[in-house]
Amino acid sequence: MTTTSRPIALITGASRGLGLALACALADRGWLLVVDARRAEGLAEALPSAVVVAGDVTDPVHREALAASVGVLGGIDLLVNNASDLGPSPLPALARYPIDALRTVYETDVVAPLALTQLLLPELRASGGTVVNISSDASVEAYAGWGGYGSAKAALDHLSAVLAVEEPSVRVYAVDPGDMRTEMHQAAFPGEDISDRPEPATVVPALLRLLDERPDSARYRASDWAVSEAVS
Repeated sequence: MTTTSRPIALITGASRGLGLALACALADRGWLLVVDARRAEGLAEALPSAVVVAGDVTDPVHREALAASVGVLGGIDLLVNNASDLGPSPLPALARYPIDALRTVYETDVVAPLALTQLLLPELRASGGTVVNISSDASVEAYAGWGGYGSAKAALDHLSAVLAVEEPSVRVYAVDPGDMRTEMHQAAFPGEDISDRPEPATVVPALLRLLDERPDSARYRASDWAVSEAVS
């Protein structure tokens, strides 16, 4: 636990989707939050008690600013690497995947999470904290068109597994949230109706249960931690 009486979390990519939904849930629980997003408009209004740091996680200066904000609060209990880059839309086959775009996907989805984790590891070790790296089923399934994003998330999964071995005092989870009704998912299926996908907020109870129960470091699916609705 950090030096404050309230737990502290840093969540990247918190302006919308799962990042915003989880941040709101933790704020409701009394957590102190540092949040970031490339498009931070309205984020301060959605999370009035949070420290909002606008920027791109691939920028080392921005990552340093996030770490400094955490330090001002007194440490960190939870790092959620949620910010992701899908890549080109429509999703291209690997035979014609733009290599510059692939570099950007890897910088956002693999390099930035590790770099931010490295900055915060001393505080995470001190608090016995938790790292949650948001993954995807595309990291373990071979879907046509998903070679860029899926391979980046597969790398993030393996990075998480190795980090867990190397840092036994820190819980490290790679979490596949499942399909959700998000801007990113819509970009993956341009022009298609994705209204049948669940809202990101429906995944949050499973993530909260995972954080509460703190099982061994591993890769998990949010559906494995789904919380049954109470019977009225």
